[in-house]
Amino acid sequence: MLNEDYSPIIPIHDYLRYLENKNYSPNTIKAYARNLKLYWEFLESREIDWTQITVLKLSEFIHWLKTSNNKVINLQYLTGSRTEKTINHILKTVRLLYEFQSRLGVVAPLDVYQTKRINKSKLKYKSLLHHTQTGMIKMNILKLKEPRTFPGCLSKDEVFQLIDGCKNIRDKFLICLLHESGMRIGEVLGLRHEDIRSKGVNEIHVVKRENNANRARAKTGDRIIDVSKELMRMYSTYLVNEYPKADSDYVFVNCWKEPLGEAMSKSNVDNLFTRLANKTGVKAHPHLLRHTHATELIRANWDMAHVQKRLGHSDVQTTINTYVHLTDDDLAQKYKEYLDNRK
Repeated sequence: MLNEDYSPIIPIHDYLRYLENKNYSPNTIKAYARNLKLYWEFLESREIDWTQITVLKLSEFIHWLKTSNNKVINLQYLTGSRTEKTINHILKTVRLLYEFQSRLGVVAPLDVYQTKRINKSKLKYKSLLHHTQTGMIKMNILKLKEPRTFPGCLSKDEVFQLIDGCKNIRDKFLICLLHESGMRIGEVLGLRHEDIRSKGVNEIHVVKRENNANRARAKTGDRIIDVSKELMRMYSTYLVNEYPKADSDYVFVNCWKEPLGEAMSKSNVDNLFTRLANKTGVKAHPHLLRHTHATELIRANWDMAHVQKRLGHSDVQTTINTYVHLTDDDLAQKYKEYLDNRK
């Protein structure tokens, strides 16, 4: 992050170095850097000293984000305007920057919270110690209300089209693994052979490692995911027929292009999904297969706590907020089941 004279923007530089030292994901650091770049552009456009920011000026920043003409990248999608979720993420990054700098004594912490009493009986999820809580929570007054939208999922036919569209076993195995396990793409690309257990069990161990060769990263802590025998057989077939004779312990590697055995990169996966979209007409991305898996579990009446653990969410509320609102077809199916059972 540089000024117009190519000198580093010290507050941002120090914060990003702090994140690097705490082993934050490179993708997370890049996202934070983009957010803070936007914030600094706003400050410079209004000639505002970053140490003199107020809630009123931050509200102006929200308006600037909504109305600026910059094209933005929101996760896997290119959009022309910023969603409420994107703006909230940018504001969160700015708040964390000020929290970090306030701990250093450079600025005062941002006062963007107000205390509010809530009706505990209306909470969607109640923790074990729910009865001991006061019912008072801190509310971020600058946080925008995000519309509740279904993240989307693929039909079984669309998943089969993606699998059939692959030219090799490695790519078929990749698609099947993403769909059947609900793993994040960073978790998949960081898999080692020792993480796949097929003797007596059919398990995949998600292990959070630092400094993977392809910069892949497991977002949360370690967990175990049970998978099918069919998926394990596909893994074995991949090893026997396609895995290169190379000294590599990564599961997904370059099999046909040099350097053979090098860990597969995220850009390789993105190119695969682009090719599949052109070939099959199914527009998908790795995270959509994760959503598909989660939706299928909920439609199969899995308990939310079990879905949370399988997906590796740190909080069950995240699982609930993302997946409790299924599609109109789900509601119609449930009502049909209700009518059938009533007879």
